[in-house]
Amino acid sequence: MSATVAPDAILKELAALWTQEGKHGDAGVLRACSMTLLVVAEASEDASALGETVAALMPEHPARTILIRLQGDGERALSERVYQQCWKPFGQRQQICCEQIEITASDAALADLPSVILPLAVPDLPVILWCRSARLAQRPEFASLAMMATKIVMDSGSAANAVESLDRMAEGVRRGGTIADLAWTRLTRWRDTLARVFENRDTLGRLHEIDTVQVRFGPGYETAAWYLAAWTVNSLGSVGQVVRPVVTPQGESLWLELSGGSLRIELSRQDERLITVVNEQSNCTNLPRPTDYLLMREELGIVRRDATFEGALTSAARLASGQQRS
Repeated sequence: MSATVAPDAILKELAALWTQEGKHGDAGVLRACSMTLLVVAEASEDASALGETVAALMPEHPARTILIRLQGDGERALSERVYQQCWKPFGQRQQICCEQIEITASDAALADLPSVILPLAVPDLPVILWCRSARLAQRPEFASLAMMATKIVMDSGSAANAVESLDRMAEGVRRGGTIADLAWTRLTRWRDTLARVFENRDTLGRLHEIDTVQVRFGPGYETAAWYLAAWTVNSLGSVGQVVRPVVTPQGESLWLELSGGSLRIELSRQDERLITVVNEQSNCTNLPRPTDYLLMREELGIVRRDATFEGALTSAARLASGQQRS
């Protein structure tokens, strides 16, 4: 592993790849790119699984992908390799290809990454930073990488300290950053399901009765619980219902209850199912655990700021911090 990586040399390698690819066959090659996707992961991660996820994203969200693999402690060192991800749409002869750059960096070389990455970002297109390393997010070098990004995608679901993670992201939003959290994205089905409950006119007519919101969570669901509680009370607040949620660690999964007067609504995950109960009526739907591919496909389709998420994040950070202090 060398001590430096030259962006100009990488760009020349990319140009050579396209020249070589264009010599294969008579159908031609279409160069596709809608963004720069910057993925930061620990070197210990399964490279094959991550590569499959990125490859699956390319047909719908073609990008120049820059994968940063973090080596951890050691001497200052950087290395790189360049390759392409190609596919043929069904029934067509022409290949579609995206550029991929892999950079391996030790912690001692993290400060050098912005000067390497900035010239490699595709001009005039969004830069999406997908940070899969909770360790990097806590290091001072992360701020320089974040400044280059149009949008930053985190995953607080595996955070060691949920309150700190929520506070850090909320502060980023307050400073004007566009941030997404896959822990929130995993709740899309929950939010859609609860919204559909109130499509029933009788249930909607009793919305004003709700005076209690309770959320219980098991291991790995803490930030999801705070998001779910915050979004629920924010939604109730938008129609004049002021409720303070109760969030407690209990059980193995995630559970939500809204109640008051003659109305009780419960949503809970049981294995791979989402159970919805409205008073005495229950419904069960499949709720498989979404893959990173499905989560990122959803988030890459949202480049602008998401006001609903930002409101839930701000409220979740405030609620979690308040409970920690009490």
